Parts: sequence; structure tokens; C-alpha cells
Amino acid sequence: MRSISSRRRTSHTTPAHRAAAVALVGVSALLAAAVQSGAASAAPATPAAATSAAHTALKLSPSQRAELIRYADAAKADTARAIGLGTQEKLVVRDVVKDADGTLHTRYERTYAGLPVLGGDLIVDTSRAGATQQVIKASQAAIQVASLTPAVAAATAEKHALAVAKAAGSKKTGAERAPRTVIWAAGTKAVLAYETVIGGFQDDGTPNALHVVSDATTGQELYRYQGIETGVGNTQYSGTVTLTTTQSGSTFTLNDAARGGHKTYNLNHGTSGTGTLFSQSNDTWGNGTTSNAATAGADAHYGAQETWDFYKNSFGRSGIKNDGKAAYSRVHYGNSYVNAFWDDGCFCMTYGDGSGNNDPLTALDVAGHEMSHGVTSNTAGLNYTGESGGLNEATSDIMGTGVEFYANNSSDVGDYLIGEKIDINGDGTPLRYMDKPSKDGASKDSWYSGLGNLDVHYSSGPANHFFYLLSEGSGTKVINGVTYNSPTADGLPVTGIGRDKALQIWYRALTTKFTSTTNYAAARTGTLAAAGELYGTSGAEYKAVQDAWAAIAVGSRSGGGGGGGGTSYESNTQVSIPDNGPAVTSSISVTGRSGNAPSNLQVTPNITHTWRGDLVVDLIGPSGTSYRLKNSSGSDSADDVTDTYTVNASSESANGTWKLKVQDKAALDTGKINGWKITFP
Repeated sequence: MRSISSRRRTSHTTPAHRAAAVALVGVSALLAAAVQSGAASAAPATPAAATSAAHTALKLSPSQRAELIRYADAAKADTARAIGLGTQEKLVVRDVVKDADGTLHTRYERTYAGLPVLGGDLIVDTSRAGATQQVIKASQAAIQVASLTPAVAAATAEKHALAVAKAAGSKKTGAERAPRTVIWAAGTKAVLAYETVIGGFQDDGTPNALHVVSDATTGQELYRYQGIETGVGNTQYSGTVTLTTTQSGSTFTLNDAARGGHKTYNLNHGTSGTGTLFSQSNDTWGNGTTSNAATAGADAHYGAQETWDFYKNSFGRSGIKNDGKAAYSRVHYGNSYVNAFWDDGCFCMTYGDGSGNNDPLTALDVAGHEMSHGVTSNTAGLNYTGESGGLNEATSDIMGTGVEFYANNSSDVGDYLIGEKIDINGDGTPLRYMDKPSKDGASKDSWYSGLGNLDVHYSSGPANHFFYLLSEGSGTKVINGVTYNSPTADGLPVTGIGRDKALQIWYRALTTKFTSTTNYAAARTGTLAAAGELYGTSGAEYKAVQDAWAAIAVGSRSGGGGGGGGTSYESNTQVSIPDNGPAVTSSISVTGRSGNAPSNLQVTPNITHTWRGDLVVDLIGPSGTSYRLKNSSGSDSADDVTDTYTVNASSESANGTWKLKVQDKAALDTGKINGWKITFP
């Protein structure tokens, strides 16, 4: 579940993914046959949006999608062997996206010896002809453990998880089920682990679903994240709207049969179950104020209706799971509950009534935000902590904003403000600002190495800022009566490409590029790939994605470098750094240049490490000459290495293979190379 509010949560950074090409001849052809026979041929597949590229996802009917998934499931053993998985590893099909040119993006989970692999999700991309184009993995850790027998009792893991929840202020805590044995693969090494889920309630009354992952050999906590993802009708926020309802005899109910059977229920201040389906003898719902319980029901029902239509008409997505089936909504949760949340467990959205039960959190962008958590859960599955958690929250803000603009409602016009109608702060200000996130007093405008340590509602800021810049550009402007003034981290302007194109790029990256562990660097890689597929790599869209990311301090500008211009060459391949072990390298091939490298070559590593003082970092030139960038130092106790270093490489040929070499010289702390770049000014 995800919440709309800005509440403090424990965070851990998560590893990025990288792509690797392998051979998988025949599997794509097998899957392609699924849309040429049987139920899948019942309706033609058409592009979800009008772009000139062949890499537009098709609008698949629920039966077409189900048929593709069945074929992928039938071929999963062959797929596992073809991509080099071990004999004890098996694939579980989650989703399939098909492009207009026949490219298939098949998303899988993994098991090892029958145990779920957390952080083992991956995407296999295959062409119409059956050739594998790439495999995107959430983690590159080899899935192999010495023993499948835990050395620590499950009760010990449960006791620790309960203590963690209580320390965070949880109430009525208790394990929802006995700790399950899993393989934890989202770190640098796969380990046998326990996953314990703690129920009860959080400190503000939100239901609790705290996941705590513990090493089953040592008992050490490996990871934790919160599974509760927080945030004619006479509505309170959207005016008088048309609702799709169901009539049976003389009774009307808030049951939308046109959109998968979405139902809206009244919890009547309860905190469990579904409550009572809204029903009455006439088809006019609410009176626009909180004096009528059906007002909040009308807002929630309208929000679900508009969100369904937004996803279907913008991306060809039929419901949250893309299976034609609806979730359901619950309103009037608890007493003066100032929040709203999505819960995968019930596959439902829940809304509190706000402070004093006077401001239900049923505004349109909140509804779009919450349901978009469900979409993320059923696509990329971005872990709700660290940088991936910030991207998860930002996705809901981005798509919730898309819903608000799509609805084109004169009572709640589209804007780049989050939660501006619900007055959650009590002073009329919105919850978040996309043009300059720091205006809320806690969110960040740009990426920095410690961003993943923030609450996910604050670490979402840079991605929200990226989306605004990509849509509208930098500087001062007025949109639908709201004045915005968006800055950039490098002081350079960004020209927007329009919100519709920005949404297409983000959605394609979410559904075909992002995995559970995607961080900001990998999100840049994914959105660039998506932009290239949709609009080409030489157009304004691709360049705008580069510039918008650079404007929040992720990667370089389309012209290369920062304010000084130049040309940058990048690698976003993830490389694990062995703890107190041998050196590892990451390579970049430079071609097409003349003469030697400059005397002011710039080298920018993106290294995640829990004690950077352990690290020695070198640049290796094409000649094999080593240039020291950073020495190890016991007093250098900060996290990560993201500085830009200037190297006199004038004795090196510019063309050739350049390497970043990293060695961990001391024990206990671990890390990885997320990527790096070299810039020729």
C-alpha cells in the first residue's frame, strides 16, 4: 500500500539494474503465435497512442494479454535456460507488453529451489523474429546459496521484526503470518533469508504491512520496507459530474459495470472489511458537502472512473492489472484519519475523512495517485524504500497529475500541485509542488548521493521535478491560472516537450524498463531508452529527456557535460564491488574522436558504498596507464563516490577503451558501481 501523506519511513538504498543481451531464439516466435490464433485473434491490436515509432505498445484486449501470458508460461523453462539461469532457478510470468513492431517485453519473477527470490525480477525483450534484444535484471547477484537450511530460528526473525515495528511507533503489532523463507538477491550476494510481515496499525492509524528481511544464517537485518502505500454525483471537489452506476429494480448502487465492475463502499468509520456498498433509491449521489456520506463516495467513484479512462485512452491499459478487472474503493475510513492509501492485499483504495472528518482525501489527483501505486505494483514493482521508493511515489504523483489534466474538470483544473484540494496542511497549501519540490519544506529539487535515505515522499521530489521540466520546461510561466517558476541544478534552461509525450515516455519506461530496484541513474537510462523507441534518438524528445535529467543533477546535457559543453560517454552497467576483495572495472569505449585526450578530462563515478573511505578509485586510459582519482582513507566516513575528477590525460589517445577501476581495501562495508561517465570538454 502507498500513502498520499509525507510521513517519515525507514529507508535503505537499493541496487540498480543493468541490461545484458543473450540469445533466445524461438521463444518470441512462440509468444507471437499467441496473438495470431485462438482467443487472441478476437480483436485487432491497435497502438495505444499516436506516435511515429514502431515501438508503441499495442492495445491488447484482456484475452489477448492472457493468451500471451499463457504462451510465455509454457515457454518459461526454455527461457530460463536460454538466459543462463541455474538449474534450481525457475521463472514466474508476471506480464507481457507487445509493441507494434512485434517486440515483446516479458516480465518475470524468479524462484530458487522453490523459494521466492526477492530482487530476482527481470524483463526479457525479444524481437518479432525471436532474437533477444536485452535482459533487464533487478539484480546481477548470482543466485546460489550454500545451504537451504536456516541457522537462525524463524521466531528470532519475527521477534526482531516486531521490535522494529514497535520502535517506529506501530500499534497493535503482530506478524500477519509466520516468517517465510526466501532468497534475498537485491544485494551484492544472494543469501537465504526470512521475510516477516508485521500487521496492526502505524502511528497515524494507517494499516501496517512492514516487511522485514533478515539473513537466515546470521540473523542480520538486510532490508525493510512499508507495504502500505500511502496516498450524476454532487462531489466535494469536482462539482457535479456524471457517474456510471448500476440499477436493479428501484435500487441504484455505486457499481461501474462499464469499467471492470468498480464498486465504492462506505466503511462508516470502520477500519476493516469492505463496509457497505453505496446504494439508494435515486441516482443522484451526495450534496457536495460532508453532511452527506455519499458525497465522498461520489468523489471516490468519479476518481476511479477518470483514472480507468486515463490509463485506457492514454496507454491502452485496461484496469490496474491490465486484465479488464477493477479494484474497489472504500471511503470514511477510521475517525479523523488524515490520509489515503492503496493496499495490494485487498486490491483496493481507501480514503480517510481528514482532520475533524471535514476534508475527505477523495480529490481527483489523490485517487489517481493511489490507483497508480497499484499500476506500479503490477508492472515495475518498485521497492517502497530508498531511491526506488522515491521513484514509486513520483510515479503516482506523475500519473495522478495526468489524471487531473485528462479529466478536464472545471472545478478541479489540471495543475502540477499535489493534493491542493484536500488542505492536508490546514493552511490552504498543496501537499507537494512539482515545479520546485523544495517549496514544501522537505522535498528535494535535485538528486544527490544521500537522497535514498530520505522518506520516499521527499526523495520523490527530483523525479517530480524532472517530469515537470520535461513537460513544461524551466522558468516562469502560468498554466491554468497557476504561476510556476522551475529552476535547474546547472543553471541552464530546459525546453519542454509537452505533458502528453512526457507521460508516454514515463509509462513506457515503467512498464518495459524499470524493475524493483531501479534507482535514479537507471531511471534516466530507462526513460532515454523509452524516448528513443517512441520518438527516435535524434529528435527533440530524446534531447529533452537528457536535459531534464541533467537539470536535476542526473547525467549530462544533450550537448555533453554541464555549463561548459563538451561530449560525454557513459556506462550505466552495474558492477558489484567485493568487500575487501580484488579490484573490479567498468569500461567505456570512445570512438570517432581525433588526437589525444585533453588535459582536463572529467571523470564522474556513480558509486554506492556505505563507507567510501574503504575505496581506491582509478581511471585506466587506453594505453593501460593508471590515473589515481581517490585514495582510501580511514577518516573518509561518508557514503558513496559521486564527485567529478579532472585528469590530465593528454598523453592518451582519445579513442579506445577507458576503464574505471575500483577496489575495496577494508572489510565490513559493501557497494557497487552504478555507472560512470567521462567528459571531453
